[in-house]
Amino acid sequence: MGVLLSKSMDDNLKKQQEFMLMNARLQMERQILMQNQMRERQMAMQIAWSREFLKYFGSFFAVATVGLTAGAIKRKNPGLLAPIIPLSFIFAYQMDSAYGTLINRMRGEAEDIMETENDRLQLPQGTPTFESIEKARRAKSKNSPTEKQ
Repeated sequence: MGVLLSKSMDDNLKKQQEFMLMNARLQMERQILMQNQMRERQMAMQIAWSREFLKYFGSFFAVATVGLTAGAIKRKNPGLLAPIIPLSFIFAYQMDSAYGTLINRMRGEAEDIMETENDRLQLPQGTPTFESIEKARRAKSKNSPTEKQ
């Protein structure tokens, strides 16, 4: 009788452990998906910001180019065209950022850094552990009279 009860309890324990493992896996998958969606939304906002900035900067660049060119012709002074050069680099960068392949090149460079220069990515004092977080939490709660351990 005891063996039968023990076997039943072992089966229940095993089923419960499998359920907990499946539940933890499901929770992690949801968390990963949520974080990825948040990352995608942030990236979309950055691209949208670049495109919006490009509209304003493009207008400024066009007016400045026309004005400087007209001034250079009118005054017969080609030196007035000099500001167009750095402005054109900024304009080209913004175009690449808003509509070009800048993000793909940055992603490729980031992947290369992660593969070949992994030592540059290490956090000071290493990755936080449960113990280090608990130690900091306890130290903070000792300093705060309202919180209890």
